[in-house]
Amino acid sequence: MMRLVQRVQPVRVLLILTVTLGLVSGGLLMVQAFGLAKVVNSVFLEHAQLSQVKTWLWVLLGIILVRGLLTWAGQAVAARFAIRVKTDLRRQLTDQLLRLGPAWAKGEQRGELVNTAVQGIEQLQAYLAKYLPQMAFATLLPLAILGFVVTRDWLTALILGVTAPLIVFFMILVGKMAESTSQQQWQKLSLLAAQLLDVLEGLTTLKVFGRSRAQVQWLGRASEAYRMATLRTLRVAFVSAFLMELFATLSTAVVAVSLGLRLVSGRMSFATAFLVLLLTPEFYQPIRALGSEFHAGLNGVTAAGRVFDILDAQPPGLVPEGGNSAGYTGALGAGEPAGGAAAPGAGEPAGRLRPSPVPVALAPPFTVEFKRVSFTYTPGDAPALQEVSFTLYPGQTLAVVGPSGAGKSTLLDLLQGFLRPTQGEIWVNGVDLQNLPILQWRRQVSLLRQHSHVFAGTIADNLRFARPTASVQDVEQAVATAGAKDWIAQLPQGVDTPVGEGGSTLSGGQVQRLAVARALLKQAPLVLLDEPTAHLDPVTERAVQSGLDRLLVGATALVVAHRLSTVERADEILVLAHGRVVEQGTHTQLVGRKGLYHSLQLAYRGGELG
Repeated sequence: MMRLVQRVQPVRVLLILTVTLGLVSGGLLMVQAFGLAKVVNSVFLEHAQLSQVKTWLWVLLGIILVRGLLTWAGQAVAARFAIRVKTDLRRQLTDQLLRLGPAWAKGEQRGELVNTAVQGIEQLQAYLAKYLPQMAFATLLPLAILGFVVTRDWLTALILGVTAPLIVFFMILVGKMAESTSQQQWQKLSLLAAQLLDVLEGLTTLKVFGRSRAQVQWLGRASEAYRMATLRTLRVAFVSAFLMELFATLSTAVVAVSLGLRLVSGRMSFATAFLVLLLTPEFYQPIRALGSEFHAGLNGVTAAGRVFDILDAQPPGLVPEGGNSAGYTGALGAGEPAGGAAAPGAGEPAGRLRPSPVPVALAPPFTVEFKRVSFTYTPGDAPALQEVSFTLYPGQTLAVVGPSGAGKSTLLDLLQGFLRPTQGEIWVNGVDLQNLPILQWRRQVSLLRQHSHVFAGTIADNLRFARPTASVQDVEQAVATAGAKDWIAQLPQGVDTPVGEGGSTLSGGQVQRLAVARALLKQAPLVLLDEPTAHLDPVTERAVQSGLDRLLVGATALVVAHRLSTVERADEILVLAHGRVVEQGTHTQLVGRKGLYHSLQLAYRGGELG
């Protein structure tokens, strides 16, 4: 909870204003009780005329109106305060998810993350707008009333001072019991959200295999588990509220009996007894209100726990803060080596780059070197890559082949900085990748995967992800070069045609050609291909491959390939198996060695290479 309170600091003025308005209203409440006691005593005991108490009646009416306005203003400020905190927290969570990157997200349930970012933060509304201010009211208002009562009747003040801590103590005990039930409720909701998203994404598969009803039953069980967890949480909340009411009522009754006995015995005036009796329920009211908001506070704290777990997560790859821009001038690709550093590689064997002791400004073309790079996803597991070493020279196309699970995609993630090597180093023009401004480095890289993602929006919107400032002519040129001009021209609005979420209105081949056009528009000097023509029919493959050929002209490329034609055209081929480089050379050299590459070629002749 303290972490959440710390997040309030930037907008603490609004919280202070909310509490101040409530305290002013509480102060007016004591004046109201004093005035009401005076009027009742004057009219019923002193037989005063209405004209004699008219001033106090007007004062009481004014106090009621002012308190109403203060209550409205306090709620409005509290709501604005909660919205500000939620907006800031949601922005921070989104920034953190982007910072953690795709490698981290692979190990998470997307539905659960969406539930946390939307529903989880939304549950903070009641906590921030009601529970948090009420905690301040429950602390300060009773103290103020107690200070006022002690000047009128020390015995009642003693009763109030003893019973209030007991109520708070029992509320803390109930809160400890409720933590686990609230966490279980949130876990059940997150599981339900994750499973529902999984079902929506797999509707076709469920229908094809006739498992729709079974999945509906599973969702029903998950929903029932969430319902039961919610009822357990509500049960605890009801117990808390009941205890608050019970102790407050009993304490008020004790005070009333004490006042009555002393009033009858003549040891206390009616005005004082009536005033203290009016203030006693108001003493317990903030604590009782805190009990009624207990459920909202519990849900908010539980949801905040998951939010902070994500905010505290450490990214598996390189992050913008990790890139040291010292010694670089301007954007990546501008400037000269700082401090007159010697050219990278001086005095080193050909094909090796020596990391410069002085940071240098990088400019394309790029020479990339993996030096004894190893990577393990989970400590204790078998490494995905083991001591991989190779050099990718400017203008070169390096193909990476190997069986599934050999570590090909991991290699691409490492080069993009989505993962950090467990051992070894990745150098770019003689500079360790970990010392580069990573965001600027990624701007120099284009990536095409088997399943390229298309965002909801128009074709032009998706293309301009690569270059937001691209003109209409630039977009049309990229579309034409990628071989997508004909089918886009047939669409009702051309490049301004909406494509739906995930490119739902496009075929697989159209999505891939759109991805090629996007990469062409980016004009990055380093191109990474991760089997972009896999799962395409021969005709579509040829169209996409034609666009890829244009993309690779003059570029430095690292190609994870299955297709024989792509591999044969590569300048050099890297063969991976079990995370290790087992062969390296040209197509002709590797075929002649009769090794793993030759076996893959024989197994997939005329088709795929592994």
